[in-house]
Amino acid sequence: MTRLACFKSYDIRGRLGSDLDEGLMHRIGRAYAQVTRAETVVVGRDVRPSSPALQAALIEGLRDEGTNVLDLGLCGTEEVYFGTAHTGADGGLMVTASHNPIDWNGLKIVREGARPIAWDTGLSEIHDLVVANSFGSSSGRGTWAGVDLRPAYAAHVASYLDPQGLRPLRILVNAGNGAAGPTFDAIAAQLAECAVPFEFVRLDHEPDPTFPHGIPNPLLPENRARSEAAVREAKADMGVVWDGDFDRCFLFDEDGGFIDGEYVVALLARAFLAKEPGAPIVHEPRVIWATQALVEEAGGRSILCRTGHAHLKAALREHDAPYGGEMSAHHYFRDFAYCDSGMIPWLLVAGLMARQHEPLSALVDDLRTRFPSSGEINFALPDPAGALARFEAAYGGQAKSVDRLDGLSIDMGDWRANVRMSNTEALLRLNIETRGDRGLLEAKVAEVSALLVG
Repeated sequence: MTRLACFKSYDIRGRLGSDLDEGLMHRIGRAYAQVTRAETVVVGRDVRPSSPALQAALIEGLRDEGTNVLDLGLCGTEEVYFGTAHTGADGGLMVTASHNPIDWNGLKIVREGARPIAWDTGLSEIHDLVVANSFGSSSGRGTWAGVDLRPAYAAHVASYLDPQGLRPLRILVNAGNGAAGPTFDAIAAQLAECAVPFEFVRLDHEPDPTFPHGIPNPLLPENRARSEAAVREAKADMGVVWDGDFDRCFLFDEDGGFIDGEYVVALLARAFLAKEPGAPIVHEPRVIWATQALVEEAGGRSILCRTGHAHLKAALREHDAPYGGEMSAHHYFRDFAYCDSGMIPWLLVAGLMARQHEPLSALVDDLRTRFPSSGEINFALPDPAGALARFEAAYGGQAKSVDRLDGLSIDMGDWRANVRMSNTEALLRLNIETRGDRGLLEAKVAEVSALLVG
């Protein structure tokens, strides 16, 4: 059976019309209900123009199978995760294409306890039922209820910050005209009630399905200039920018400088180890030296895990880790049902800043100096497997260690590289880091890039 194009390893995403439409979403709702046998689920949607109709079709499919629906309406993916765990529902479904182009949409799904559903843990069964399209009639029709869980969610997020002893901060927040604005306002109100001395400057705050400033995807350098300038203009201590469904946030320092994801992972590891000395910290193997150094210095334990939300969430559960992070800006929290959040990370980093008098740039400059990294470099190649083999042949025999946990990682002593094939796109991804030698970093990026391109 040929897999439908919209079914990926961890979620459902595709172009409207050719890959995904309301009819298919209705069938997905029915198949999800059959596979999970869910009695009650939480459902939400992002701000895209196609999301209300797709969500309505999904809800009809769920109800046709007798599943009861708790509808959050416009929200973020993490609000569905929270709602699933908070209400004790049997699952959750979020209609979103996050940072993909405007003619795309999709679905992120979880089962009870907000546990992920990946291809090998139920998504393939849902796919096969959708393809078969032979559902018949159910014994009864499920109910629908609109629910407002945002106050409970906002209170939970705010609880990650101890309000005592904080200095005032001014923070620029950019919702990118995505779904984050109303949810952020609820969290800000909670912080104000606790007398947290943070002032917020809002940019592109109202959800707008036309995305007048472009699709919210701050990982793209060309999408950062507006936020960089706004941070400087506002004389902010920090900038926070979210993607479309705000399960990721991206940070800017007081000069408008973008902070690479691996350094945010290291900062959050430090925040949790201050609360739980000796705790395990889970992170993925693309760029590791800064995080491992900070974890070791704080007395924690570094746990390497394959990239991908299903793997990180499973590792957090296995090791009872309070936190796990990916350089792509996905951050996972044990007390948030082991799920990722785009609201908790910036709050924790702001808490670190507000307890010292150094600027945010000072928190990361030491890490940047000690462990400079290339950032992820993507290659669209006709033979990515052949390029990976060339890389191994060139360096594997000289390496201090070789690791295949996720792609191929080689440690050369004074520099380290990870090369892996993307789980979601036809790309080969390269990351290189060194121990304090930016010149060596630049030389190895040029050398390895030339080798991969062939």
